[in-house]
Amino acid sequence: MSRIAYVNGRYVQHADAAVHIEDRGYQFADGVYEVCEVRQGMIVDMTRHLDRLGRSLSELSIGWPMDRRALILVIRQVLRKNGVTNGMFYMQVTRGVARRDHAYPAHSVKPSIVITAKNTDRKAIDKKNADGIRAITLPDNRWDRVDIKTVGLLPNAMARQAAREQGAQEAIYVDAEGFVTEGAATNVWMVGADGIVRTRPAEHGILRGITRTTLLDVAAKEGIEIREERFTVEDMLNAREVFITAATSICFPVVSIDGKTIGNGHPGLVSKQIREAFFDIAEKTFI
Repeated sequence: MSRIAYVNGRYVQHADAAVHIEDRGYQFADGVYEVCEVRQGMIVDMTRHLDRLGRSLSELSIGWPMDRRALILVIRQVLRKNGVTNGMFYMQVTRGVARRDHAYPAHSVKPSIVITAKNTDRKAIDKKNADGIRAITLPDNRWDRVDIKTVGLLPNAMARQAAREQGAQEAIYVDAEGFVTEGAATNVWMVGADGIVRTRPAEHGILRGITRTTLLDVAAKEGIEIREERFTVEDMLNAREVFITAATSICFPVVSIDGKTIGNGHPGLVSKQIREAFFDIAEKTFI
């Protein structure tokens, strides 16, 4: 089955999908995005993803590209046209096309929207859950508004490349005070010697991940104590468990950071418990 993309009102072949060369997302990273998992024919946490999309658009003074109800219909159509039952969709909204100028366009510009979808390799994801992943740490060199889910991801891409070159799968950012912020594309969690799960507060320095938010609900139902408080790299390296969360991976255990073994070097029980309970609690919307 050939892939289909939605671009500014049209369903087109993925290979032919394109935006204008003066789209501000292309020239200025003046746009936002969302990635949402699809599991067994159901969209996971769509309401929260769309709510966050609305917040990101508002923070950048970009309008919705269409009515929210219409957007949901388009998302479903893209998923159906691509035959996605276990995978994800990617949605990007930019300020639109305008003559190149750093300031926002003085006249009204229609926002641009692109939606793509694909199936993912469940066996590869299951293997990472069974084996755990490796990570490295890097100084956090991103701009201050990481709470907005913008398409300006060059520092994140460079961090992931650095991780790959060191045989790792994720890079974990560390702020100037030595506290862990988040991963290049994930939120970071640790389980201390006291059995308490800790993650950085989402007030500043990290993106308020949707999977992160739902995981807090999961922990409450499962009786797992979580504290939203900062922790250092040393705390993380001495943790019983470390794991990362994101929409398409849910909860990957981290077994090594900067070449140092975490815990006993194997995926831990807390991340396993959370992962197994996650889809019973997360919102699920039929395609």
